[in-house]
Amino acid sequence: MPDLLLSASNLRAALLAREFSASDLLDATLAQIRRLNPVLNAIVQRDEAAAWRAAADSDLRLARGEARPLEGLPMTIKDCFEVAGLITDVGAPALRDHVPDQDASAVARLRRAGAVILGKTNVPMLTGDFQTYNGLHGVTQNPWNLDYSPGGSSGGAAVAVATGMSAFELGSDLAGSIRWPAHCCGLFGLKTSWGLVSTFGHIPPVPDQRLQSDPELLVVGPLARSSADLAMVLDVIAGPRDSSQPGPVLPPPRGVEPKGLRVAVWMDEPLAETDKTVAKAVWEAASLLEKEGAIVNPKARPEFSFAEAWEIAAVLIHAHIGIGLSEKIREKLADRSLDLLPGDLSHHTLQVRGMRMDEANLTDLQLRRARLQSAWSRFFESFDVVLCPPASVGAIKHDFIRDLHARRIEVSGRPKPYYDLMLWACLATGAGLPSVVTPVRIAADGLPRAVQILAAAQEDRTAIACAAMLENLGLCFKAPPLARQ
Repeated sequence: MPDLLLSASNLRAALLAREFSASDLLDATLAQIRRLNPVLNAIVQRDEAAAWRAAADSDLRLARGEARPLEGLPMTIKDCFEVAGLITDVGAPALRDHVPDQDASAVARLRRAGAVILGKTNVPMLTGDFQTYNGLHGVTQNPWNLDYSPGGSSGGAAVAVATGMSAFELGSDLAGSIRWPAHCCGLFGLKTSWGLVSTFGHIPPVPDQRLQSDPELLVVGPLARSSADLAMVLDVIAGPRDSSQPGPVLPPPRGVEPKGLRVAVWMDEPLAETDKTVAKAVWEAASLLEKEGAIVNPKARPEFSFAEAWEIAAVLIHAHIGIGLSEKIREKLADRSLDLLPGDLSHHTLQVRGMRMDEANLTDLQLRRARLQSAWSRFFESFDVVLCPPASVGAIKHDFIRDLHARRIEVSGRPKPYYDLMLWACLATGAGLPSVVTPVRIAADGLPRAVQILAAAQEDRTAIACAAMLENLGLCFKAPPLARQ
């Protein structure tokens, strides 16, 4: 009987060794879904007939010794990626009948590599929240505690992977949508360098507004149970829109052992106050690396302020979100009655600036973003990785207040704005950097805490290698008790 909570890499090794068949693995996975999904509501659509056909094909290939990179591994797909023949509604009533006739580019690469696609996972409507629920498919629960959210927007994806209902998942990330659910559910998550993986076939933007090039800041990446899984999936999904074309050749990691690794730690940021339990996890990861010979510097910073990085990323994120909204909603959020004062970095003001974006403002932001990227490039001449929090807090309780600006999170006992959840995501998002979230510990509240690892642009393998170092030092995936009952 396959152990569904092994890493996808280990499951692949077992398939190659013929310890069980792809059909056996699919059968066990579907049984796990039938057992757990009624409670967790992570998977919102299944295509078992197609999955059985794909598994049978994988078994033939395995028997012939012709296994592809992901041969026979059953997986679900976040329901913002188009999958041919399956409804892709992204939790939006207007798309409830949208059945694409082709796969999103990244999905096509996964299918071509032998992955067995069995269904779709839940998202907030149009991926627009840090929690995962919508009016079409309901609420997805955190498997560590059902009173809590698994995060969003890749919340259903994270729950499926954390509980063995999927070997790994395909997520997307604009403001932390891979990293935040990985942190909430105790997984490894990779926000790839911008432009490394094609986003074609991702919603938003909605199909009739589809762009021919990748939208600014938005990236595609995997959620998984090990760092090796991230590397394995990255090798498959990296590449241009045409999935038949090979992906780029990425630089090798700067190191595979902690000794000599140059590590900066970005903490104690006044603008992004962080809960003590999250800070403890970041320092724990840094201390482990330092004990093994890494050179850790807690004071080094690039030549810009956190406020600068936050402002640029937040305004561009909100501008991107606005593209997918109707003109009526976008105009409402633009709030023409609000005076925009210089230096006002409140969430409401940054959202309004994004919704009011014009060509002159966009040009200015892009110039400032280019300077930010240059500063990061210089910084990574002296440092290999940066450790920082994935978010200000651990997983939060379900909160269904309709006005997101009215919601609050609790940071070390103090209420903070809900949009503070995206603060630590801005460092990698605004500059297009790769970032890996790695599980660290289970806190006293019984929920996971993680660390975020940033690396230089296009050096995704360095971020993954640092995650592997921490994993080898004991910071690894732990299954929620519900998954093993």
